[in-house]
Amino acid sequence: MNIKEAYQIWSEQYDTNDNKTRDLESVALQATLSNIKFDKVIEFGCGTGKNTVWLEQKAKQLLGVDFSEAMISQAINKSTAPNTKFILADINEPWSFTNEQYDLVTYSLVLEHIEDLDTIFKKACQITTEHAYLYMSELHPFKQYAGSKARFTTEAGEQIVTCFTHNISDFLNAAKKYNFELKLLEEWFDNDDKTNIPRILTLLFQKK
Repeated sequence: MNIKEAYQIWSEQYDTNDNKTRDLESVALQATLSNIKFDKVIEFGCGTGKNTVWLEQKAKQLLGVDFSEAMISQAINKSTAPNTKFILADINEPWSFTNEQYDLVTYSLVLEHIEDLDTIFKKACQITTEHAYLYMSELHPFKQYAGSKARFTTEAGEQIVTCFTHNISDFLNAAKKYNFELKLLEEWFDNDDKTNIPRILTLLFQKK
């Protein structure tokens, strides 16, 4: 299913349906960023605000970006911080929605829907301060190798969202090209059972 169309429909149940990937990613984000200091954050793929409400408690300023009107409207309703703003934009298009510099950029379950990683890292480099952090978390490529994709169920049946598989080396090589140094790589498992395939991959980079 077309990515934007899928998330427009999925928004009605995104916060309430059974979704181990969504839930574990939130745990991973908070664990990874809890000891990181940041003031200005740009959150790509803010969706319904599942991470926004946590990030805005630590940040002085937050910009949430998403291309789904239905998803971002829920994030707006959840947000309570006066310095949080939201922009409707497609990050595959030119980033004309901001001319500011940020000390934290986050992507949560976003990059599996982006084919061109190189451009994403290049643009992230352009909008970040020296020593800024870049956080990303994705459905683990091992899960993708086994056939897992973002999906949800409607009355019409199972809906599978268009996804692209990025290997771990793809992330690392793109980051290195644009001067981001890997600070932390973590794999997150269902029920912390490391005998199974990890569900979530998190990567924390810092700009040199």
